[in-house]
Amino acid sequence: MTNTPTSVPSRLRGDTKPLHTIYLGLGTNLGDKTAHLNKAIRLVDERVGRVVRQSSFLETAPWGFQSANSFLNAVICCETEHTPREVLLLTQQIERDMGRSKKSTDGGYADRTIDIDILLYDDLIVDEPDLKIPHPLMCERDFVMRPLQEINSSVCDKICTNL
Repeated sequence: MTNTPTSVPSRLRGDTKPLHTIYLGLGTNLGDKTAHLNKAIRLVDERVGRVVRQSSFLETAPWGFQSANSFLNAVICCETEHTPREVLLLTQQIERDMGRSKKSTDGGYADRTIDIDILLYDDLIVDEPDLKIPHPLMCERDFVMRPLQEINSSVCDKICTNL
């Protein structure tokens, strides 16, 4: 049995999974939007991984549907031990816990308490029916690209020239 000092962080001892860098887009257009974004960010930090960067909040018009309610959007960068599939399941659970009853399907968007999209996961490309990374529409969405540019401009240039 080895005698590892307790003051050495576990990730330096090599006894944890590797950390992955992920970028998540968040949006809300119902209720106290600032409170919803802050709560979602806190829950991501608790359940998905440590939030290491966060954009400012950006108010935008609805995208892809008509609504009287404007959106408040942000992008966060996290470090996680979870797989892309686990991140998807965890973020969907956060959405449900915050009152979202159904996910948008087949391009049909609606007002929502919170929406959390996986934008990037390291340099990984995932193409599954219910999980696409990088997010296929991110470069078309100013409400994603402006906050992403704010926290990491180099990733924007790299991603949108390759999508």
